[in-house]
Amino acid sequence: MSNTPMAASPLTRAVLEIDEYASGLGWDQPARLFALVDTARLRAQEPGLAAQLGLEDEQETSGLTPIEQDEVPTGKPLDEFLGTIAWPDAVTGCALTVERLMLPPSAEAQVPKDLDEAALTKWVAGHPERQEVRMTVAVLRDGTRESALRLREKDTPTDVLTGKDLVPGLAEALAATFED
Repeated sequence: MSNTPMAASPLTRAVLEIDEYASGLGWDQPARLFALVDTARLRAQEPGLAAQLGLEDEQETSGLTPIEQDEVPTGKPLDEFLGTIAWPDAVTGCALTVERLMLPPSAEAQVPKDLDEAALTKWVAGHPERQEVRMTVAVLRDGTRESALRLREKDTPTDVLTGKDLVPGLAEALAATFED
């Protein structure tokens, strides 16, 4: 968590830690899913795992530890995959990091009508104003949300935008993984 502000909430710190981890892997990476667990509870209930994760000496008492899950399948739409997830009670929240192409709001009026998903993807990929972005979105069981956005063209730790409502659709999809 070298670039993570200590005054931030535990969820913001977890999102920034995941963003920093993803940044270290470089761009053009697959989506990555993380379980978020209470660090103090993890140390108390799973000391072996906590030691393996390097958490046994942490002084912080109110933190979240991201634990990367198995690979997100690439051949299945993300929303369908997320619909198959059920988390055990020990999981406090979850996070997903994914790369996408985005257009500025000014380009939305230019989008041709009646494009299927494949044609729209191709059109956006060819648009001169497109931006590559990495989004890290996290939600807790209680509905709390946080996101981090990093543009490929401004790929520095100081140029990461955070906020709870930056990617509302993805946050909703992640929140649905906690519904019964």
